[in-house]
Amino acid sequence: MKAIMIMFDSLNRRMLPPYGCDYVHAPNFRRLAERTITFDNAYVASMPCMPARRELHTGRYNFLHRSWGPLEPFDDSMPCILQEHGIHTHLASDHYHYWEDGGATYHTRYGTWEIARGQEGDPWKGQVRDPDIPVTVSVNRHSNRHWRQDWVNRQYMSREEDQPQANTFRMGLDFLDENGSQDDWFLHIETFDPHEPFFTQRKYKDLYPGDYRGPHFDWPPYAAVNQPAEQVEHCRREYFALVSMCDHWLGTILERMDALHLWDDTMLIVNTDHGFMLGEHGMWAKCWQPFYDEVAHTPLFIWDPRSGARGERRAALVQTIDLAPTLLEWFGQPLPPACQGVPLASTVAADTPVREAGLFGIHGGHVNVTDGRYVYMRAPARPANAPLFNYTLMPTHMRGFFGQDQLRSARLSDPFPFTKGLPTLRCDATSKRDLFKFGTLLFDLEDDPHQERPIRNAAVEKRMTGLMVDLMRANAAPPEQFERLGL
Repeated sequence: MKAIMIMFDSLNRRMLPPYGCDYVHAPNFRRLAERTITFDNAYVASMPCMPARRELHTGRYNFLHRSWGPLEPFDDSMPCILQEHGIHTHLASDHYHYWEDGGATYHTRYGTWEIARGQEGDPWKGQVRDPDIPVTVSVNRHSNRHWRQDWVNRQYMSREEDQPQANTFRMGLDFLDENGSQDDWFLHIETFDPHEPFFTQRKYKDLYPGDYRGPHFDWPPYAAVNQPAEQVEHCRREYFALVSMCDHWLGTILERMDALHLWDDTMLIVNTDHGFMLGEHGMWAKCWQPFYDEVAHTPLFIWDPRSGARGERRAALVQTIDLAPTLLEWFGQPLPPACQGVPLASTVAADTPVREAGLFGIHGGHVNVTDGRYVYMRAPARPANAPLFNYTLMPTHMRGFFGQDQLRSARLSDPFPFTKGLPTLRCDATSKRDLFKFGTLLFDLEDDPHQERPIRNAAVEKRMTGLMVDLMRANAAPPEQFERLGL
């Protein structure tokens, strides 16, 4: 048995032809849909990058217990389980958050791994003198240091073959050339693109001509849109161009699968961690606002040789937590007891439902639930957005350790059902997200697919609240999460 997962970052399903887009040039995504099952109701669960990847390893929600961070000592890692049972696992990635403090336990769960450097503000090339940075619409709001580093890195990526995405896919192709005729392997190809900044080559930009003459703008801020329409449209075209580059490199894997006759015995999954806001609802990016469908409702394509189902669509509600159990089942491995996801073999074959509803959210943000038609976004009950704690044995944030004040006030918490008898540190996690101002929202996607008109319906809200509470309890959510949400 063999399996390939191709994972993009921040891929908005509404920009793909199989999901109805007629203005983004992506012929290989069309070809992919012809060869696989296209899921119409795939949703995120834990957000953003590393929480989503923790789900790819464990198959369980984690956003109610901690924020961005590494795999925990009690987590069951899908690649690690496969490796322990004789299936070689290999990661080829340019997702530089894997090599920071808050993600440093993921790549080492694979049997082998390779990296490509240079995405975003990856601290890659050292340069004391300032790089040439053009006049720009906005700078990276996370840190000017990462903005500067990105422009240092770009100097070394003038050709497409020098870009991290190209290098990542070439590493994947090399693995297939070496191992395609062998059995018992899982290849995870993961590129940071089309995550911001939307840096790509002229030939992809030329697919989206325009007469924009304003300042440089390919890195939108995590903020409300306050740019004029022509700048917004230009930035959107920059994203489209990067999606077209992703499409090109996706095509190289599809072609290699053809050449090596891998469709006969190799599962293929193409997915993303989440989408991205490109001016919809007057917003850029993600994380600081409620998770509208542009972020939460994701593309997903699966080929399973056992059923041979292809060129069809599935309506069943599925989530990121289902991918680890799908791969474990494909390789004949039992699911860990803590796993909450469901293998999707029967869903691929015959659209068998796997759940009535699914949770999604970010630590300290709205907690959301969908049944595939309605989306209910429960806001914090108070502006202070408290109480809120992180439960962890790996006290690190994205790029550093928990602060000393957090650790001084930390207390040992009783084990959760999924921590294998281990207590965890309960650390203060006061959130700075001002989500109270958005309020609680309820949408009917059947009547309002773009979520432009929140509704009031007491009966629906009561039912969705009940589903949310049941799922939170099943996830052993800490009691203060219920208090924070007024549940």
